[in-house]
Amino acid sequence: MYYGEIKNYDIANGYGVRVSLFVSGCRNHCPGCFQPQTWDFHYGKPFTRETADQIIEWLKPDYINGLSLLGGDPFEIENQMALIPFLERVCDEVPGKDIWCYTGYTLEQILSDPKLLDGYGAKMLSFIDVLVDGPFIEDQKDISLKFRGSRNQRIINLAAMRRTNIPYTGDLILWDR
Repeated sequence: MYYGEIKNYDIANGYGVRVSLFVSGCRNHCPGCFQPQTWDFHYGKPFTRETADQIIEWLKPDYINGLSLLGGDPFEIENQMALIPFLERVCDEVPGKDIWCYTGYTLEQILSDPKLLDGYGAKMLSFIDVLVDGPFIEDQKDISLKFRGSRNQRIINLAAMRRTNIPYTGDLILWDR
């Protein structure tokens, strides 16, 4: 996996102060995407053990709320394969940090597409506390929205759904603060 950028103090891509990892590779190619260079799976730098170590160090201070995954698209299968072991480390080494993930796929697409779900997608969803889903739609762009770019995108509280045993295919609990 490659990544285009890491922000170690980010307040735009999730609640609180976060570390944000912008992975490379996206097949959605949303018109008006704010980072079309990240569509290329080899854009930026390789994600290495040292990269993961640095992110985990940046996550350790108490004032850091958590990790945000953006892109590109973290749910592309190539990215899932690299992110799952990394997310396991994050959960083990810096417990209590929430994980937000931005994807151009809807939760329904992830759950119904064997290429996205089988083997990796379900595991990936198990680590994510908040999923911002759906493609960026330029006609629905709204800069007044919190933590999303267009009105069609949802901020789904997967952690609350797991706590209340609501299946991902049931009524969604949206994040609201």
